Amino acid sequence: MQPEVGAVLEGKVSGVTKFGAFVNLPGGKSGLVHISEIANTFVSDVAQFVSVGQTVKVKVIGINGDKINLSIKRAEEAQEAPRKRAPSQQCSAAPRPQQQSAQPTGQVAAPTEDQAFEDKLKQFMKDSDSRIADNRMYADRGRSRRRK
Repeated sequence: MQPEVGAVLEGKVSGVTKFGAFVNLPGGKSGLVHISEIANTFVSDVAQFVSVGQTVKVKVIGINGDKINLSIKRAEEAQEAPRKRAPSQQCSAAPRPQQQSAQPTGQVAAPTEDQAFEDKLKQFMKDSDSRIADNRMYADRGRSRRRK
């Protein structure tokens, strides 16, 4: 049985290397989970996340001849995606009316994730521009002294 791209399968880790983990799949096939597909965080040591003999859920992300590329992090995302929305929260074609805020006047609503990200990005850009301007100013001073 040949696995298909996009299929989520369960397999056993048969080997761990510095660049990834080999996983035995049902049907006698095996594939590689590259170090970049182990987890959503930075992975410096694969052995910290998986061990030989461990059963893991993997998603087939590519097949190139006999090589099967697998992903653990995408398999987790695929499992979490259906759970994120309850049936009552399904998208509808009709737009929803805007609701008034129930907060008393004078209080600020907690920022959403997008707003918090935008605020952080604005602060980063401001700091970055300031540092670049300082560096240019000091670089220009050094050039003018050398000319004399």
